[in-house]
Amino acid sequence: MVPEKIREEVEKLRNEIEYHNYRYYVLASPVITDEEYDKLMKRLIELEEKYPELRTPDSPTQRVGGQLLEGFETVEHSEPMLSLDNTYNEAEMLNFHERVRKSVGDVEYVAELKIDGVSVALRYEKGILMKAITRGDGLRGDDITANVKTIKSIPLKLPEPIDIEVRGEIYMPVSYFEEYNQQREENGLPAFANPRNATAGTLHLLDPSEVAQRKLDSFIYFVVKPNLYNLRTHWEALEFLKRLHFKVNPHNRLCNSIEEVIAYWQEWAAKRHELEYWVDGVVIKVNDFQKQNELGWTAKAPRWAIAFKFPAQQARTKLLGVTYQVGRTGVITPVAEFEPTELEGTVIKRASLHNFDYIQEKDIRIGDYVLIEKAGGIIPQVVQVIADLRTGSEIPVAPPETCPVCGGPVGKESGEYVAYKCLNPHCSAKLKRHLEVFVSREALNIQGLGPKIISKIVDAGLVKDIADLFYLTIFDLSQISGLGPKMISNILSEIERAKDTSLERLIVGLGIPDVGEKTAKVIAKKFRNLDELVNASIDELLQIEGIGEDIAESIVTYFAAPKTREIIEKLKCANVNLESKITEEENILDGLTICVTGTLRNFSREEIKKYIESLGGHFTDNISKKTDYLVVGENPGSKLQKAQKFGVKIINEEEFLKLVQERKERENVK
Repeated sequence: MVPEKIREEVEKLRNEIEYHNYRYYVLASPVITDEEYDKLMKRLIELEEKYPELRTPDSPTQRVGGQLLEGFETVEHSEPMLSLDNTYNEAEMLNFHERVRKSVGDVEYVAELKIDGVSVALRYEKGILMKAITRGDGLRGDDITANVKTIKSIPLKLPEPIDIEVRGEIYMPVSYFEEYNQQREENGLPAFANPRNATAGTLHLLDPSEVAQRKLDSFIYFVVKPNLYNLRTHWEALEFLKRLHFKVNPHNRLCNSIEEVIAYWQEWAAKRHELEYWVDGVVIKVNDFQKQNELGWTAKAPRWAIAFKFPAQQARTKLLGVTYQVGRTGVITPVAEFEPTELEGTVIKRASLHNFDYIQEKDIRIGDYVLIEKAGGIIPQVVQVIADLRTGSEIPVAPPETCPVCGGPVGKESGEYVAYKCLNPHCSAKLKRHLEVFVSREALNIQGLGPKIISKIVDAGLVKDIADLFYLTIFDLSQISGLGPKMISNILSEIERAKDTSLERLIVGLGIPDVGEKTAKVIAKKFRNLDELVNASIDELLQIEGIGEDIAESIVTYFAAPKTREIIEKLKCANVNLESKITEEENILDGLTICVTGTLRNFSREEIKKYIESLGGHFTDNISKKTDYLVVGENPGSKLQKAQKFGVKIINEEEFLKLVQERKERENVK
């Protein structure tokens, strides 16, 4: 039984957190610090872990993403989600106005920015978000509820317990889109052409926790069946949406004439680049709902609304050369160098060519005249080559033969189809990313050294490789802006603690190509210390289950490098543990994949996860044919039916503990 006091605290925490989400993500006017917010969320997570029966779909903790999805159910729309007719100039806009005026007389219009994102319908029952559906074909769309719940500007619970359906646009902010595309290029993946494609791809991921990391946002602009809420105009509906804590675009404008509409369009055609989201025009709607109904709809679009698109602008320039950038993961990105050309108010000199497949596809050559435009009005890109202007002196673009930063070998890693990379694991261009891996939770788990601080430490020249972290001093860190005495002390304490790491964590942190957590643990079981691994031959490594020729060769090549030997000597001098700590007991669940459902008597969900992993097992939240056991507690969920369907062995908590004990006794006998 859950104490009533706990139930009340959980409800209070949820209301507080949702209020602060509204203040931060909708109003952009927070009233508490990030630290205070984190404390509230941490407390709610603790209570829901301890009392899982209190966890509900509308809890703020569910925004981080739940278990993997198996696919997307198709859902019929309550009313068709129609597209809009487009117009591109003032004359066509005046024609639209004239048709409206002839049908219903003089009207007011609401002008809204046309967000370049993905349309969504949101259904609430008694104020709780129940369904989120894509536009699809207009009559039916995909159920993306689990993914939409991760978007913090979309309320999971309304301030009023009403049944309502609203519609709007989900988008990816400009700053994150640029960062995300850069990450994709560094990982050898093709960049998205525009934020709409990136948003659509994100919303159809099968892992909601991955969606939660993409920083999607929303604007809501439409109420289905507004008469149910006594709304007479679209402007009233927008105010109603604000009252329900939806994020409504602050630049919407009520226009009394078509001249005001055109002025709004001209204003934002000039100012659109100042926004944190991409827009490709404005949407014009007749304000009065009664007049909307009189105007009606065609088979594809309403007659009372139109999209007034911004004109696409292009410029012609000459490609003078191609330079190469080496990303944090070693991916080499070709960059076009142009004759300086003015485009939409800025002078363009450079643009990413993304990857060498992109260059080949468009047949881009040095010396070509090309058309460029700003994707979404922001990022310059090559649209096409003007082949008719070629003279025959143009030079094809080829990947560099060596890394432009370190001079190391260049090639495609196993499984890579697009990206050329610097294959030297110690390339200085990779140092920041390598340090991030080294201090990560899966490796040495050094708290306090996030990407921003690591970047500052590297830029200040305080570390040249991962081993240099263990030689940092108070004096060194005091040179880094934003680090106070307490933070410096904490970081140095964490670094000192990390010296007593385990061999498998250290192997992960070394960043050996193709060697991740699972392989590192297999290796650490085989070798007693790092020196044994350093001196291992390919044949010895091939005897380990799960290690093939590519990985074995990668390991031997890595440890043969002089820089690797230098790093290992520095780790030894810093007294970093290089010995294996794996005991037989830690491996008793090795090779088993275990899932849990329901409430257990002896463990919280996080505790059972840690216990399974401490014994070498793999804990999973998702039932599949590869799952070995499902541990069932009180009030099991849908995982039980899935386990039965897949033939997974089902055991209760007592049987699980007995399984562990039996395996321990078996190891002791050995």
